[in-house]
Amino acid sequence: MKLETRQLDKSFGRKKAVDAVTLTVDPGTIHGLLGSNGAGKTTFMKTLGGIYKPDAGAVLFDDASIFENPTVKNDVLFINDIPYFFNGATLGSMATFYKSMYPKWSTKRFKQLSEHFGLEAKQPLSQLSKGMKRQASFILAFSARPQVMLLDEPFDGLDPIIRRQVKNIMMQDIANHGMTVIASSHNLREMEDLCDSVSIMHEGRQLFHRDLNEVKGSHCKLQIAFENLPGDQFFKEMGVVQHEVKGRVITCIIKGDISHIEEKVTKYDPLMYDILPLTLEEIFAYEMGDKGYEISNIIVE
Repeated sequence: MKLETRQLDKSFGRKKAVDAVTLTVDPGTIHGLLGSNGAGKTTFMKTLGGIYKPDAGAVLFDDASIFENPTVKNDVLFINDIPYFFNGATLGSMATFYKSMYPKWSTKRFKQLSEHFGLEAKQPLSQLSKGMKRQASFILAFSARPQVMLLDEPFDGLDPIIRRQVKNIMMQDIANHGMTVIASSHNLREMEDLCDSVSIMHEGRQLFHRDLNEVKGSHCKLQIAFENLPGDQFFKEMGVVQHEVKGRVITCIIKGDISHIEEKVTKYDPLMYDILPLTLEEIFAYEMGDKGYEISNIIVE
């Protein structure tokens, strides 16, 4: 199921939480939504899920609007960052509710997953730990068999073993059923391993939207040492967009055509150099720093 937003706006009073965001996510892929605290990620996700009505623009799934459209909502499932269940609900009673809401619900899968994760259908969900509530949310979500899964901080509270198992089930559904996943997270390392594409939001706006392979093919980090530091021509020729100098060592981020980077480097007769791929965390820091949201040290007394 293809997801598309067109110039999407959502405000609360004078605060514009989502500002003209245009995004396309292809079917059967995982898209990572990154951003600073208060960037508008959760509001954006809830608007994608049809929980909030857009003030302007559109949210489309296979060219159909989701808001107040049960046919589309049957195939789209949102898991909030804080798992929500009805008061006094058990896993079994929530399963009955989900079964009434999602036509593709699989009771067989629900029983398999409940047994696998060791959760009893009659146990009140309010008595579970944070991590077990998160497991219950995924059991219900996977049993509903949605075509699109919207996840807000999806793995928060899960231990490493359960986290890996949940990811494995998710990847099976993507591979076997073409499920599309949009996940919002602050865990950039995890998103880097999981996602096909990423976007970065800041103050409601989308700053960046790229396929991860495309990003890694057009950005790199260069660490290089010189006997004598080069002049400005070096930075211009190398396509340096950000750099730091410590003594005779330059660390820089290079953007553009990096296919001939080694050939260019050797022209400047360095003492040594290393060409490294950028991590998603470094990409995030670079893009956010360009918008004045950079990391700075603070001294407290």
